Amino acid sequence: MKSPSNVMRQSSLTKLGSIINTAVNKRAGNGDIQWCFSQVKGTLEDDVTEADIISCVEFNHDGDLLATGDKGGRVVIFQRDPISKNSIPRRGEYNVYSTFQSHEPEFDYLKSLEIEEKINKIRWLKRKNPSHFLLSTNDKTIKLWKVSERDKRVEGYNTKEENGAIRDPACVTALRVPTIKPMELMVEASPRRIFANAHTYHINSISVNSDQETYLSADDLRINLWHLEITDQSFNIVDIKPTNMEELTEVITAAEFHPAECNVLVYSSSKGTIRLCDMRSAALCDQHSKLFEEPEDPTNRSFFSEIISSISDVKLSNSGRYMISRDYLSVKVWDLQMETKPIECYPVHEYLRSKLCSLYENDCIFDKFECCWSGNDSAIMTGSYNNFFRVFDRTTKRDLTLEAARDIAKPKTLLKPRKVCTGGKRKKDEISVDCLDFNKKILHTAWHPSENVVAVAATNNLFLFQDKL
Repeated sequence: MKSPSNVMRQSSLTKLGSIINTAVNKRAGNGDIQWCFSQVKGTLEDDVTEADIISCVEFNHDGDLLATGDKGGRVVIFQRDPISKNSIPRRGEYNVYSTFQSHEPEFDYLKSLEIEEKINKIRWLKRKNPSHFLLSTNDKTIKLWKVSERDKRVEGYNTKEENGAIRDPACVTALRVPTIKPMELMVEASPRRIFANAHTYHINSISVNSDQETYLSADDLRINLWHLEITDQSFNIVDIKPTNMEELTEVITAAEFHPAECNVLVYSSSKGTIRLCDMRSAALCDQHSKLFEEPEDPTNRSFFSEIISSISDVKLSNSGRYMISRDYLSVKVWDLQMETKPIECYPVHEYLRSKLCSLYENDCIFDKFECCWSGNDSAIMTGSYNNFFRVFDRTTKRDLTLEAARDIAKPKTLLKPRKVCTGGKRKKDEISVDCLDFNKKILHTAWHPSENVVAVAATNNLFLFQDKL
């Protein structure tokens, strides 16, 4: 029999636990919190040039830097504003830190092919010294960039003038001791490594390994393993190219390393499958260790089934226990210990199922939406059309449809949940599925690693939202 004091202690502990859980859920989930506008970056004109369209978004490991790549081959890095970071409550505000041209358009003379400068992916390396390092890739070439600060300069050289001109040795009559003077802060981005000529097809993924020494790059049919210090050699670890290309039935769509186990990687395919490979079992990972595939529902079978089941993105959770996959209509959560079916499935825009024919005709059905985890894996975010993006709370099972729109571009403006109606009668604040703008689409999103700050790329604008505390 329990003593009254033990019962009271247990009761108080239970209450304390529920209070803590509620606080955690409010900070990390989304059904219980409200989102508000923080910032928008980019021009607000209607005439958008193709080069300005954002093609990838990525926070670094502590969330202090946010990088975007665009179709013009540029990388723009934003830095967290120190005042906003330390204010109470915290604000998710970022300022431009560095802008540089990462890739230029090229021409493959052997195949008579133009190689776009568009940045397909950016991945940060964990910080080891005052400089920052990131990998960026277009369709063919991966580059390692070093981003460093300089706020001091050396004056009083013996062999050259202050403007850099070399002095005539005959004019040097006395020795000078160089001095270090403060200068205006300058951020320099310099290419440290160029990894080229290893992919026949377009690179769709890069992923840095947890050992921070190697990384993978994936194209439609192969995955290569690189060492960050070696540019002229890579190891082909997955090859699904058939002997006869007419027998080709699937392509690789995304690949990623496990966040903690350096020997494990996953890759998704256009057939709606995800394969987990263990590099310890064989040098060539053609034989997967696990295959994650959901049996198709015969009632939903249609001409478009194969297209919409293609997985456009796969992301392992920060804990390494789960992964999410994004197909055209839904986001699925998988447990790495269970291959048979996903443990959670969230419809993103099920109302488009009746519109697949017109989406096929305008090529929207081939859009590749990305997805991302919140910092503590309790929520998921992905994009949709009409500049809508969806946030799913795994704890409360609630979901939100929010819009990255210009008319809310005032700090701390609360985001109103949006609803799409499919029937004839439309309620207030609802939008008809026939009125959706399919030219406005949120393909790229990123979530701050430890706070409820999200970055959403809407064409040429980068929207930043945060929770309303």
